[in-house]
This record gives sequence, structure tokens and C-alpha cells, in this order.
Amino acid sequence: MGSVTRGTTNPNRLRRMDRWIAATHGAELRRAADPVAVDLGYGAAPWTAVELLGRLRSVAPRTRVVGVEIEPARVAAARPYERAGLVFRHGGFEIPLPVRPVLVRAANVLRQYDESEVAAVWQRLCARLAPPDGPDGAFRGGLLVEGTCDEIGRRHVWVALGPEGPRTVTFATRLGSLERPSDLAERLPKALIHRNVPGEPVHAFLRDFDRAWSAAAPYASYGARQRWIRAVRDLRADWPVTDGPARWRQGEVTVAWGALAPAG
Repeated sequence: MGSVTRGTTNPNRLRRMDRWIAATHGAELRRAADPVAVDLGYGAAPWTAVELLGRLRSVAPRTRVVGVEIEPARVAAARPYERAGLVFRHGGFEIPLPVRPVLVRAANVLRQYDESEVAAVWQRLCARLAPPDGPDGAFRGGLLVEGTCDEIGRRHVWVALGPEGPRTVTFATRLGSLERPSDLAERLPKALIHRNVPGEPVHAFLRDFDRAWSAAAPYASYGARQRWIRAVRDLRADWPVTDGPARWRQGEVTVAWGALAPAG
């Protein structure tokens, strides 16, 4: 279920997304009885699935990764890379697994779709996530991470969704390559990229981020990281930033989805 993507991929392209997943969702993977993660639409080569296994196992050693691709030839080409904890399957948005995954990562998959199709895809994928376990909230349920990055992974923006729907939006970048935060606009996920216009929350957010970045210019003498941290601290006064300095130091900032959701 879905359409064949261009399949463009490069080693280490999704490192920023993987690093964030490991830091923020590692505990859920450790708590899960069967921690299965899906690399949905891994592309013409299996590098991203191979890398995902290693990065997740560094925080949750029992994790298994399933690479899912809609193009049969890509699945056949990936099979020689299978190993303990890593397999490849033919499929699409239906996620053809007998269990509900604790993580679905869909990077650069919805870029070619119409904005009007995104909500239905999100709903279908979220319905396949592992549900929350028990009234005590010890396990929050599975996570869908869907977003877009450039060809070598310097700039990346993604939405994190749980079984209940969208939770947050994360902006991540190699700070040394950044002229201003709004440079990330070209990598907004499909649900937001056409909304970067006056009157839309994401446009206002990037405008305010640029202003905070300009105001933090004196900190540039201490390096781009210190300038970013200062800009995010100022931004937090008006926007619901959900993370803290430990993530900001990585060139990230995460904001509650409700603050950036499309208007109307």
C-alpha cells in the first residue's frame, strides 16, 4: 500500500533522526516485550536499516529491525545484508508484520505525496503501532517518526506521532552549515512544507527563530552551538519547546505539534 519512491539513500544520512530516537525513545524500546522497529521505505540500498539496528541496540540491545520496501527488487537486493535482528520484507503502509512495532521510521517517504494524503497515511501507520501498556503509563506506546532531510543529512525536520496522533516537531541541523534557522524550511515534512506562508504557525515560528538567531549573534564568537542554545532559550519564551540544553547542544530543538499544526 503506497507508491514507489525514488529510493535515494546514502550511508549516515539519517544519523540525526536516529540519534534523537535513541535518546528519546530508547526507554520505551527497553520496556517493550518485543521491541520491533520498522525502517519504512528504506530505498534502493539497505544502509539506513543496517545503521538503525546498530544505533538502537546501543540503547536497547534486544531491538529487532525490519526494513520494509514496496519495490520487490529493492527487497531482493537487501536480503544479503540480513543478520540476527535484521530482516527485509516487501510491503508498504500496511506494515506487513504479525506484531505491532514499537517504532516506525519513515524518512523521505511522503515527500512525493500530496499534502491531502498525509493525514490518512499517518492514521494508518499510527494504528499499527504498539498500544500503551497498562493504566500506570509505564509504556507510552509505539512511535512513528516521519520527516524529510537533505541528501547527506545535514538538515532534517520530523514529526513524532504516538498511537493518539502527532506529538512534536523536531528541527535538527549541522550547525556549522547553518546561515539562519529558516534554512530548515526546505526540509519541512509534507504536512508543513506548503504551510510556510504568512498566517500559518510554522511560518511564524521560523520567523521568530530567525529573530532570536540574529539577537544571539554576539554568542557566535563562542561557536555556532552556543549561538543556537542562546537562540532557543529566547525562543522558549513564546513557543512550547519541549526539550532542553542536552538536545540543543546536538543542533536540535523540539516543539509541541499543536503550536505548529496547520491553521484551518
